[in-house]
Amino acid sequence: MANDELLSILDYIERERGIDREVLFKSLESALVSAARKIVGKQIEDIVVSIDRTTGEISVKAEGKEVKSDEFGRIAAQTAKQVIIQKLREAERDVIYDDFQAKVGTIVSGAVHRFERGDIIIDLGKTEAILPKNQQAPNERYKQGERLRAYVLEVNKGQKGPQIIMSRTNPGLIKKMFELEVPEISEGIVEVRGISREPGERTKIAVYSKEEKIDPVGACVGVRGQRVKGIVNDLHNERIDIIRYSDDIKEYVKSALSPAEVSSISADREAHRLEVVVEDDQLSLAIGKHGQNVRLASRLVGWEIDVRSRSQINERKKPVEEPSAEEVEKDQRSIETLEGVGKKTREILFKAGFDTVDKIKNATVDDLVKLEGIGKKTAEKIIKSAKETE
Repeated sequence: MANDELLSILDYIERERGIDREVLFKSLESALVSAARKIVGKQIEDIVVSIDRTTGEISVKAEGKEVKSDEFGRIAAQTAKQVIIQKLREAERDVIYDDFQAKVGTIVSGAVHRFERGDIIIDLGKTEAILPKNQQAPNERYKQGERLRAYVLEVNKGQKGPQIIMSRTNPGLIKKMFELEVPEISEGIVEVRGISREPGERTKIAVYSKEEKIDPVGACVGVRGQRVKGIVNDLHNERIDIIRYSDDIKEYVKSALSPAEVSSISADREAHRLEVVVEDDQLSLAIGKHGQNVRLASRLVGWEIDVRSRSQINERKKPVEEPSAEEVEKDQRSIETLEGVGKKTREILFKAGFDTVDKIKNATVDDLVKLEGIGKKTAEKIIKSAKETE
C-alpha cells in the first residue's frame, strides 16, 4: 500500500465514518510496533513506529536505530488493512450504541429473528435486540418473521457490540403508544399522569387536559374508539381503562374504580388510606377478578383502598347485644337443672364458656372431660340432659 493511498483511505474514513484521523494514525502505529518486532526480533523492547501525517511515510526505529526492510513494507500494508477494518467495526458499534442510547425510553419496531432459551432476538436492521422472557407479556406469542413494537429499556456496551434490551411489559410502552396515537398528548395538551398495569391483562391510565375544551378521555379513545383500539390490538387485546385524573383524591378514586359506581368515600390522609362504599351489586365489579380492579386503582392513585358493600358496612354498625341479667339468670337456672350439674360444676362450665344449654348441647364428651373436675360419666350425663331439654 503506497503512502499516498494510505492517506487517502484515512481521509475517507474520517470524512465518511466520522472516525478521527489522529485516532487512526495512533492505532496504526501501535499495531505496526507488533509487526516490526517480528522482523527485528522479539528480544528487542525499544521499538518506535511513527507515520508522517503529511507524507504517510512510515519510520521504524529499534533501540534508536532506523530499521530498513523490504519485508516490513508488505507487513505494514497488511497490518494497515487489519487496523482499518477493526476501527471501522468499532466505529459502527459506537454509532449503533449512540443511536440506540438516544432511543432509550422510546418504541422501536423489528422482526422476530430467533428464539434463545425463552428470550426473543429481534432484528432491527443494523443490529439485533433482546426481548427477555421476563419482559414478555404472558398472553403474547410470536412467530419467526413476525413484526412487533417494543420499548427500549436499556442499552449496554458488550464485547461483541451494543446489547439492546427491550420490553413489552414496562408501563412506558403504554405511555409511548398513546403519545404516538394521540396527537393531543404528543403536542402537550393532554398529559399522562399515571399508569398501573398488569401486562397482558389490564391497564389503567390517568390523563389530564390543560385545556378545558378538550376532553382528555375522549381524545385518547378517539372517534369510534379508533385510537385506543389500535393500542389494544397491538397489546393482543389487553384491556385498557382510560381514567380522568383529578387533584381531588375522592374524585380520582371514583374514576379509578370504574366501571364500578361508588356510593361514598372516606379518607384517612395520614395513613393514605381510603374506605370506599359501594352498593351490594357493585362490589364484585369494584374489586374485580382476583382483586385486579381495586389493586390497579390503588397503584394508580398511590393510596390503599378498602372496598366495602353497603350491607357489610351496616352489619359492622350493628351494636352487639349483651344478654340481660334475667336471661343470664335463666341460663344459669336451666344449667343447674341439668343432671350432674351442681354449684361447683356450674362454675367450672361457666368459667370454660359453657354458659348456656345450647353450648352444652353442641359440646362433645371430650370437650367437657378436658375441664378439671368433670369426669367422663358426668360429661355424658350433662350432655344427654342438655339434649333432652326443650
